[in-house]
Amino acid sequence: MEQHITVIGAGLAGCEAAWQAAGAGVQVTLYEMKPAKRTPAHTTDLFAELVCSNSFKASRIDSAAGLMKEEMRRLGSLLLEAADCCKVPAGGALAVDRDDFAAYVTEKVKNHPNIKCVSEEVCDIPAKGIAVIATGPLTSEPLSKSIQRLCGEEYLSFFDAAAPIVTAESVDMSKAFFASRYDKGGDDAYINCPMNKEQYEIFYSELVKAETAPLHEFDNGGAVYEGCMPVEVLAKRGEDTLRFGALKPVGLRDPETGRRPWAVVQLRRENAQGTLYNLVGFQTNLKFGEQRRVFGLIPALENAEFMRYGVMHRNTFINSTRLLGADYSLKKDNRIFFAGQITGVEGYMESAGAGIIAGINAVRRAQGKPTVTLPKTTVLGALAGYISDPYVTDFQPMGANFGVLPPIEPHIRDKKQRYAALSQRALSELELFIKEMQYI
Repeated sequence: MEQHITVIGAGLAGCEAAWQAAGAGVQVTLYEMKPAKRTPAHTTDLFAELVCSNSFKASRIDSAAGLMKEEMRRLGSLLLEAADCCKVPAGGALAVDRDDFAAYVTEKVKNHPNIKCVSEEVCDIPAKGIAVIATGPLTSEPLSKSIQRLCGEEYLSFFDAAAPIVTAESVDMSKAFFASRYDKGGDDAYINCPMNKEQYEIFYSELVKAETAPLHEFDNGGAVYEGCMPVEVLAKRGEDTLRFGALKPVGLRDPETGRRPWAVVQLRRENAQGTLYNLVGFQTNLKFGEQRRVFGLIPALENAEFMRYGVMHRNTFINSTRLLGADYSLKKDNRIFFAGQITGVEGYMESAGAGIIAGINAVRRAQGKPTVTLPKTTVLGALAGYISDPYVTDFQPMGANFGVLPPIEPHIRDKKQRYAALSQRALSELELFIKEMQYI
């Protein structure tokens, strides 16, 4: 029985899949096209590069995002190990210094004795052997065509947008203050840039009429995905849309006035040194000059120094509900597994979690064992069930949320208690699954 697995793509999902397989004693060849070739969204040659936010969302186990990360930890996640070592203050969220995080993962993967890393673009799906395809939202054109030939179906496409990053020293702290909402998570997690009603209205007026960059350099079509909607697109839905979204002032009080601001732009620490901050919720496709002009209307950012402007890039995923099983294998060729955003899971940790499951099952396939599916009471299992559910006809990317889990019976009215019960059930059943998996 073959004891070798090919993993294509050294992003979050690919690294987790390779790590799982290598840890099980299986030899892995991990292909990554960087540094010879990069996508428009990448800026470094490191594995597990974060191209959008540096946040992995909530840490609390009684939140869906926090529960999913705890599930991943119990399954031996490399990326959670890296995140815990490279985290930066972010209130109730888990955020990391993106360069330290990627460097940590790269060092671990490259130095594992069972992983051979090959810097080479893969243009075709391997004709033989077990393979995990984890090439992410910007799969190269040659490999995309190979996948299309194998699957016999078209990709679905949408666009992702990234937020800009500014230097901390260029933020005017006489017009800003440190605080987390409701004083959770320490007072150095976020820089808050308040606006009064007049300032917000001027900012809003310029934002909705600002000039955007053309999309044709990545794709001539495709929709904007709701979960990563550019701030200028959201703004056009109504003047108060942002004030009830990313710019909501609830849980914050401006120490200068003693009152809650009309709107607040939050900056989240980008690196461990606290020298860089990203604009939370400010994913954008505005032209660079327009970003400088419009975001400079935020009083504390009038003289902000931009280290990275926001960008937009194409994100592609397969029609997983028709093509994949809940073990992430291809129905028509079960030696092929898919993992990460290409499967239609949405979010960093969701992608990495898919890599863990695909890696576990690729190993089992290599060892001649039946593949496994996680309990649907877990977030990881529920997401795998969702992306493989043939009854889902209008398939769109899905992130961690409690709505995909089976309800608790009898129903618990209090939401906090209900979420806690869902989390307790998930972790209890995951522990049983881990023990039973050894004997399957």
